[in-house]
Amino acid sequence: MLDSISLEILRILQEKARIPNVEVSRQIGLAPSAVLERIRKLERQGVIDGYEVRLNPERFLRSQVAFIYVQTKATESEEVGKKLCLLPDIQEVHFVSGRDCYLVKARVADTAALAHLLQEEITTIPGVVSTATETVLTTIKETARFPLPQRP
Repeated sequence: MLDSISLEILRILQEKARIPNVEVSRQIGLAPSAVLERIRKLERQGVIDGYEVRLNPERFLRSQVAFIYVQTKATESEEVGKKLCLLPDIQEVHFVSGRDCYLVKARVADTAALAHLLQEEITTIPGVVSTATETVLTTIKETARFPLPQRP
């Protein structure tokens, strides 16, 4: 169970992962060494999985987002999931309930690149039965953050 200090450290890091330790310690009222030790402990425990830089997709010609339902043969579902994870244009792979086995988030340059991803990469994976694609017109909110409990 996380205590209130660790939860506050996580809130701060979720907002700005590159914040200096000294600033975190100032905000929560602990010594920088104590904050560093708590962060390292949270990393060892697997509470913190890692740190990522969020790049501007438009600067890298990746402004087209699509969500793709990938239906598979039941006997080959797990293998298809592994192969989907290897495709560089795919950011997320989720095993979902319903008739479709996977919901995939892809980020590509444009509809031509999306067509290539679908026709030349996804549908050529053995075990893929069909796909259904939803293209994103405008993104209103996109984040990896989620609310943390207020108290332990």
